[in-house]
Amino acid sequence: MRLLTRVPPEGLFFVSGISMYAGASVAVVTFEYLAPAGVAWWRVLGAGVFLVLVRRAWRREWTWRSFGLAALFGTALAAMNLSFYLAIDELPLGNAVAIEFLGPTTVAAIGSRTGRAWTALAFAVAGVLVLAGVEGGGTPTGFFFALLAGALWAAYIVLGERVATSGSAVDGLGVGMVVGAIAISPFGASPAIEALVTPWVVALALAAALLSNVIPYALDQHIFTRVSRARFALLNAMLPATAALVGVIALRQVPELTDLLGIGLVVAGIALGVDRDPDAVSA
Repeated sequence: MRLLTRVPPEGLFFVSGISMYAGASVAVVTFEYLAPAGVAWWRVLGAGVFLVLVRRAWRREWTWRSFGLAALFGTALAAMNLSFYLAIDELPLGNAVAIEFLGPTTVAAIGSRTGRAWTALAFAVAGVLVLAGVEGGGTPTGFFFALLAGALWAAYIVLGERVATSGSAVDGLGVGMVVGAIAISPFGASPAIEALVTPWVVALALAAALLSNVIPYALDQHIFTRVSRARFALLNAMLPATAALVGVIALRQVPELTDLLGIGLVVAGIALGVDRDPDAVSA
């Protein structure tokens, strides 16, 4: 944990983003053998059980308030994962990430208090709008689920900050994901359980859980204790660029010029606004 405190939040976010979208790439491959809802269920359940066992979360003295907060957080997270997978089953990964990103930019706008921050957000929103200019495959259903994932991402930021600062942190994350897996069971449990006859498919889904949930969300819980909600939302502006990088390497999705323009605007927003945050919480 001391090592993490020596790494700037931006550096932790870069590692988190690489891991998250590497996991998304694994999930896209897995969709050929298991429905997206089934992959999402294994992702959330596998990550939750792993964290609960490693952390021995049952030893914590839980109150109804702390457990309820963790449950709400985990349900929002699980629903976000499910919505995102349903979106990338219908849309290219980069487009889905761009549309989903409207959620955290809204949180940043609500939490910002300075003209500089609002200007930075204007750059970020402009970049998202450029990236959301879809040129190619996609369906209205995919857009709906991407927008829903963005709204749930906003809820994840708000609830995640409360879980982190309440003291339950990673324990709350693990318990919350187990509850979240139960919440999305009506959508994903049946195909997920049927996949048990092909263990290697389950292994792929669990790999997505490790890369997309355990590593990035555990890092998020650490970052939440070091920065304000507004700054955390601004840091999320790094994710479209990270997704594009992973897309090039893992999925051979080479960005168009318009994609690069949108990513550049988002990065400009980060450079303009994220370095000065009077609300940041010290480590």
